[in-house]
Amino acid sequence: MSEGAPAADHAPLLQATGLSKSFGGVRALDGVSFDVVGGEVHGLLGANGSGKSTLIKILAGYHHLEAGTVSVRGEAVPLPMDPGRPQKLGISFVHQDLGLVPSLSALENFLLGKIATTRRGLRMSWRRERAAMLEVLDRYEIELDPRQLVRDMRPVDRALLAIVRAVDGPGRITGAAQRLVVLDEPTVFLPRAEVARLFALVRRVASSGSSVLFVSHDLDEVREITDRVTVLRNGQVVLTGATARLSDDDLVEAIVGAKVSVSAFYRRHQASPSGAAIEVSRLNAGAVTDVSFTGHAGEVIGLTGLLGSGYEDVVRALAGAIPVRAGRLRIGGGTVELSAWTPARALARGVVLVPGDRLIEGAVASLPVTDNMTMVRLHDFVKHGLLSRRAMTGRAAELAEAYDVRPRDPRLLFGQLSGGNQQKVVLAKWLQTCPDVLLLHEPTQGVDVGARQQIFATVRAAAGDRVAVCASSDHDQLARLCDRVLILRRGQIAAEISGVELTKARITEECLRSSRERAAS
Repeated sequence: MSEGAPAADHAPLLQATGLSKSFGGVRALDGVSFDVVGGEVHGLLGANGSGKSTLIKILAGYHHLEAGTVSVRGEAVPLPMDPGRPQKLGISFVHQDLGLVPSLSALENFLLGKIATTRRGLRMSWRRERAAMLEVLDRYEIELDPRQLVRDMRPVDRALLAIVRAVDGPGRITGAAQRLVVLDEPTVFLPRAEVARLFALVRRVASSGSSVLFVSHDLDEVREITDRVTVLRNGQVVLTGATARLSDDDLVEAIVGAKVSVSAFYRRHQASPSGAAIEVSRLNAGAVTDVSFTGHAGEVIGLTGLLGSGYEDVVRALAGAIPVRAGRLRIGGGTVELSAWTPARALARGVVLVPGDRLIEGAVASLPVTDNMTMVRLHDFVKHGLLSRRAMTGRAAELAEAYDVRPRDPRLLFGQLSGGNQQKVVLAKWLQTCPDVLLLHEPTQGVDVGARQQIFATVRAAAGDRVAVCASSDHDQLARLCDRVLILRRGQIAAEISGVELTKARITEECLRSSRERAAS
């Protein structure tokens, strides 16, 4: 275990000592102690079920604490915290869903806290509030249109709005200069190219004297943005230290609980392609223009590029999720015109898509695991004109066992599962249909290092006698998982990487080369 003490000239903004919490006899937190000092970005890591979520919910006042103490700026905080107490103490939370209302404008979302606490009958000057918001945005060097509806904003702009509101929004009650902002997987649904903008804001927040508790599964992001890191495993702190002094192997060993080489952990399988399984000809859709490629049985093909290059549009078009202007797909001995392609026709021809945003596009969070797993095969469970819930639950239990979904109880709501287990459910749902083509978009977003390896293995097994196409901005993932990677630039294939040259560094180099070529043209 590596020890990491706060710098001598920085007092702890938050100090937790001996935090313990159990659920039904299971110890979720067991004597957890850690601190966050002023002006630092502190990473919180751990596998699914390690206790991260329980710890955050205790800080938010959602869970009662069985034992332990919490101090903010050196003063003990009575526990459990009452609702609203964390905000009064200067602690704000930005979760994966961001807490924004899509149908409202950026300004209205920014003012939600103030609107909620304004006495009835008092009028609000929208012109003055808009000017105040622009002043805050300017302070953090962010350009947003206060009038734009959140649903029309880019994902990164939504995240920036949520963070700025948490740090400096008018709804915050405390006047304390130092604040603690808890960011729970803030980059999980962001394109890799947009993460830099969010990180720039995080650094500005820390440089102002406030602190950030950054919860993530992504080791590269943790290494890039954090000053110190704390790792939880089985409800206990197993490592705390300065990020710069810890290797990836150190972090993986702490998370997993065994000494594992990162390179071995993500060992890529080299396929031996047989005949062509699919042939895409002159695809035109979204930002894509005249893209053609062939996929072989047993092969995993990667697609990537810079933001706006169109690599994401390829898998969406092949799944019928976006309109196709022109193009052909040769599959199963026949050829189809993609201009008439629809999701229903894609499914009928054995083409399925596992979308990047599993909560919005991949599943129904408010339904049980059973319903999410079986919804694409409901006809299997109809007997005498009635739907058999018992048969549905039985199938879901079998799939949960086969794909190692934890907990095994298929009656749990999908939204109650961790990110890695949610992704296993979505994969199980589609793979039970035995598709000929498996399309993947960011398949391991928000997934811990252990579940990530399981998903890699699942995808490799699925590609045994079919083709898989993976669109991702995660270059390390592509290098570990794929047999070939196609780099897109301006909607067209600019490079292809395979064999010994298929490395994270080479993929990144080709993407940046595409950027330089675009700037020079």
